[in-house]
Amino acid sequence: MRALIPPFFGLGDGNEADLPTFQDAACAAPWLPGAQRHARRPRRASQPARQGPAAPRVVAAAGKRFGLDPARRLRQKAQFERLLRQGVRRNLAGYRFYLERRDAGAARLGILVSKKHAARAVERNRIKRCIREAFRLEQEALGALDLLVQPPYGIKPSPHMITRLRELLQGLSKA
Repeated sequence: MRALIPPFFGLGDGNEADLPTFQDAACAAPWLPGAQRHARRPRRASQPARQGPAAPRVVAAAGKRFGLDPARRLRQKAQFERLLRQGVRRNLAGYRFYLERRDAGAARLGILVSKKHAARAVERNRIKRCIREAFRLEQEALGALDLLVQPPYGIKPSPHMITRLRELLQGLSKA
């Protein structure tokens, strides 16, 4: 029975262990995986900042916003249904656009991407990001317009998709 018990377990009640009483000088400061600070987390005053080349930072101009705030998005089901029923429908390069001009205000975007476009949610979200980016870059030229975009089935999100969609949006703004 004694041969089956590992030597680091004590033979007492199970709460004992044989540990060395002294440590080697090389092992005095063991490396712990969580002891180092993460490079992007804020540092305390006692820890010096990491030295390295300063990365260029992109700063938005005053009053400019890079994202799409709620005023630039179609958010309600009724808005989508109104465009689907009453909006002008345009098919360009496989994309389906539903348009409706408004009297005033900024351009607003709605996106229709279903599981037929891509089975995985990751791919659907990438498609939506590309559409949002193209709209963000062209929204000033569109004027007061409600726009609902449905991409072609099987499309792959890529920088080429963004440039192609920007060209199509420029064509919509002129028409």
